[in-house]
Amino acid sequence: MALLEVLQFPDLRLRRRSEPVEKLSDELRQLAADMLETMYEEPGIGLAAPQVGIPLRLVVLDTEWTDEEAERSPLVLVNPEITAREGKLVWTEGCLSVPDFSADVVRSERVVLRATDLDGNEIIEEASGLRAVCFQHELDHLDGLLYIDRISRLKRELYVQKRKKALREDGASWSTAGERPPVRPATQF
Repeated sequence: MALLEVLQFPDLRLRRRSEPVEKLSDELRQLAADMLETMYEEPGIGLAAPQVGIPLRLVVLDTEWTDEEAERSPLVLVNPEITAREGKLVWTEGCLSVPDFSADVVRSERVVLRATDLDGNEIIEEASGLRAVCFQHELDHLDGLLYIDRISRLKRELYVQKRKKALREDGASWSTAGERPPVRPATQF
């Protein structure tokens, strides 16, 4: 297994819509294993393939993993989709690809998710709370969305200005950040 580079905003690869996985393969299984290793190392509770520069509809997550000493219960989702939504809640979110920032996001309180696992078995799961938020957050990545797209324009602009300043301090420019994002500490998802 190998640790993968997690892309960070404003990297343009985060904005690409992902393609469906057409074939389950050993390469896909290895990618999922590498994504899980990366997610745990960052640490986070979810990671979508676009966050590591791979535009495929593949997500790994573990919403039960609360700290480095906790037991791991990973879930790999191939071609996931949300088939039903209900209710509303506000959740404070962070993201491995949006460094040094968190914000309240309105999400559906309950969702029904459909996907397949790495063996081609269908997964259907009803989720609420953190797990529902994580599903929605990670599936947004598959469509080229970041959680900052779901907050107010003012809060988003304040973050963009803060990010530009941080990139300048790291010696990167906004225009080159999409090609070689700097490494920063990670947050929740």
